[in-house]
Amino acid sequence: MEENGTYSWPGNSPKKKRPNFKRAGRTVLVVLLVLVVVSLAGTCFYTVDDKQQAVVTTFGKVTDVTDAGVHFKLPFGIQSVRKVDVNVYQKIELGYDDQNNSTSDSSMISGDYNIVNVDFFVEYKISDPVQYLYSSNNPELILRNLIQSQVRNVIGSSSVDSVLTDGKENIQMQVKALVSDILEDYDIGLSLVDVKIQDAEPPTNEVIEAFKAVETAKQQAETVINDAKAYQNAKIPSAQAQADKLIQNAQYLRQKRINQALEQVAMFEAMYAEYAQNPAITKSRMYYETISQVLPGVKLYINTGSGADVQMLLPLESMVDGGNAQ
Repeated sequence: MEENGTYSWPGNSPKKKRPNFKRAGRTVLVVLLVLVVVSLAGTCFYTVDDKQQAVVTTFGKVTDVTDAGVHFKLPFGIQSVRKVDVNVYQKIELGYDDQNNSTSDSSMISGDYNIVNVDFFVEYKISDPVQYLYSSNNPELILRNLIQSQVRNVIGSSSVDSVLTDGKENIQMQVKALVSDILEDYDIGLSLVDVKIQDAEPPTNEVIEAFKAVETAKQQAETVINDAKAYQNAKIPSAQAQADKLIQNAQYLRQKRINQALEQVAMFEAMYAEYAQNPAITKSRMYYETISQVLPGVKLYINTGSGADVQMLLPLESMVDGGNAQ
């Protein structure tokens, strides 16, 4: 027995193994077939993430739009896939570059013929991937030119005061509305999300300082107005309470006067009823009551005519007083 494990008999030489070319050919064929299948599978399936949509074309014609997930397509160039980021907000900067430096397109003329530097920040997204890919060559450039045109249009119809101070929000709304309407007509697959004015300032330092002074004065005026409104709000409740008190007092006096008038009416009606029953007695009583009211504290002596011999000029007062003293 030799070291390699083969046996040899006396008089016989060991047999050599012949390579199996047929089996090796089968193995190579299987490996090639597996590689072809794997390569083919790699071209037949594609993945779309949750921020994308995929546009599928068959022989160059759009046949499908797929959402997030794993999808199948025909190999060998029969179908091709282009992925588009549809759920991502993208931006366009107007008037400044990546280093936050002003560019030439920031200078604009306002409606009252003043030059202002306006920087815009625009957000947009892809609303229709098919139109975005095939309706125009460069939809972003179209959107950029459109925004620049409408920004200059709105700034050109606004005063420099509104551009630099309190009219920015209105300008943003106008630009967004105009651009959105035109994008619907162009149908390039883009939709405008937001328009923001990053900064607006005059071209010279002197004018900048003047507008800063104006803005400071406006803020001070707003502060004074707010203080006045606060004072007003503090005083109104007390004034309202005082007014309510006066109104209640007036209503009380009014009702008191009415009651007094009703009482006098009732007394008059009662007196008139008595007068109707006996006019002479009522007249005498009314006469004596009136005399007592007109001449308070005066003693009245009534001559009934029985003592005719009594002189009316006698000092009756002293006699009566003396009699009372006794």
